[in-house]
Amino acid sequence: MRFGRELPRQLGDVFHVAEARDAGVNRGRLSRNDLERPFHGVRALRQADAVDVDDPFGRQAEWRRRRALAYAPRLRPGQFFSHETAAALWHAPLPLAWTGSRIAHGRELPVHVSVFDDAPLVRTPGVVAHRARRKTSSLTEIDGFPVTTAAGAWASLGSLPLVDLVALGDYFCRVWRAGPGRPNVGMPPIATLGDLRTTIASGRRVGIRRLREAVELIREDSWSPRESAVRCHLVLSGLPEPELNHDVFDDRGRFLGCVDLAYPSRKVAIEYHGMLHQQRYAADVERIAALRAAGWTVIEVTSALFTAPDELVARVRAALRQSS
Repeated sequence: MRFGRELPRQLGDVFHVAEARDAGVNRGRLSRNDLERPFHGVRALRQADAVDVDDPFGRQAEWRRRRALAYAPRLRPGQFFSHETAAALWHAPLPLAWTGSRIAHGRELPVHVSVFDDAPLVRTPGVVAHRARRKTSSLTEIDGFPVTTAAGAWASLGSLPLVDLVALGDYFCRVWRAGPGRPNVGMPPIATLGDLRTTIASGRRVGIRRLREAVELIREDSWSPRESAVRCHLVLSGLPEPELNHDVFDDRGRFLGCVDLAYPSRKVAIEYHGMLHQQRYAADVERIAALRAAGWTVIEVTSALFTAPDELVARVRAALRQSS
């Protein structure tokens, strides 16, 4: 593989061809194998095809961010990242996108670029173009790039399933409250419920009815999209709404743990088990044993149970009935 002379440092890892030529880089150097062409007119230092993230959701989110970075040199005044791309830049949880029977990655993930009013839409392979209205869209910057605000990104995704919209809103509106071992205490939420309500009230939206339903289900204490989904399955099935991330103490005031979802008066807890490393798994086993010794019923939600929401609801309903 031929690499050629070193590129000017000011170009960075991704750059426009015109910018490179202005810096004295010739056409031959721009054709070398150490550079890839993610979009027309853009060059990027070649990266490994893999993303070193275990979680498939996190891995796909990283690919979305890489694709946005690769397109950024092509952004023109009045263009901005929106929809799924904006959500990924906000590090928000999105449902997995698929290509056939496998999880999409790399260039299979389009970049979403919007323009205001009557400005020309982007016509480039790998880009989904959108037209936005100034009345309903507000912008900010992330890493120097124009992006829709968190509330705007959420409101643009009304075509998502209800549970995914709630999980997305839970992420944006999380309040970092004080408690044993809790991180980032006092850090403000990315957006507020008021922001979301104001944004969807500003004009017509795709999926407006679903957005209105979702905003009433969003809570400020959810810590993960899977916790949000479990709560939605329970509530939408007619069960009482559980408390989120509830701190449990024994009769002597000793802290036993923080449970994902809880019905404290019934001593019923629901714990979601994600992709756990061995050390964390061992700690969870001990914590759950302590809860059970203190008289709590603990329902452990594995990945298999998570994909069977009817069975999950049935187990929680049975536990609540037995504890009444």
